[in-house]
Amino acid sequence: MALYAIGDLHLSLGADKSMEVFGPAWENYTDRIGESLSALTAEDALVLAGDTSWGMTLAEAEADFQFLDRFPCKKYLVKGNHDYWWTTAAKLRRFFDEKGIRTLEMLHNGCAFYGDWAVCGTRGWFLEEDAHNVKVLNREVGRLEASLKAAGERPMLCFLHYPPLYQGYECPEILGTLEKYRVSLCCYGHLHGHAIRRRWEGKRGETDFSLISADYLGFVPKKICD
Repeated sequence: MALYAIGDLHLSLGADKSMEVFGPAWENYTDRIGESLSALTAEDALVLAGDTSWGMTLAEAEADFQFLDRFPCKKYLVKGNHDYWWTTAAKLRRFFDEKGIRTLEMLHNGCAFYGDWAVCGTRGWFLEEDAHNVKVLNREVGRLEASLKAAGERPMLCFLHYPPLYQGYECPEILGTLEKYRVSLCCYGHLHGHAIRRRWEGKRGETDFSLISADYLGFVPKKICD
């Protein structure tokens, strides 16, 4: 029984956008994802930290959701910048119910609980998307705070899609919120290829930071805790 996390699966079973065009690091990546997930059990839980499916709609993403649902562990979905299928929690639950998908759940404006830990998360914010869009930044900070508040007094693990910091960049509003709530661990994705070299690994303040992009992890989820 353990909690795992991975981001940026970029599954494309229902859309013609395979990541294999980006080189050897992505070769046979769907099969490699399936092999690693087959090692997880129904007692385990997995956070998927954004960019899970290339599907533009729920219908296009269905094949990817069905693929993930084959593996019995509980899965919590965080929004990524390429999750164009993303919708309201009510619509997603209804879609999953209609399609018989039982192991996936949206992590949005709230948190989940794993043992003594609160599992929190949101998309986050990234300077390179739009440096001056204060409205979107404030919305993401609000969603993060809502998720962390829902944890109550439990120790918190946070999963973002966008990195709140890396070499040469930081988002002070996100970092300040993590510090305010004394988050123990913040895992993030989004960085690929050459950008991986700019990742921030290790402690800053009271929070440990760790990159969990799928290609960085070799498509094997990172174990977070037992």
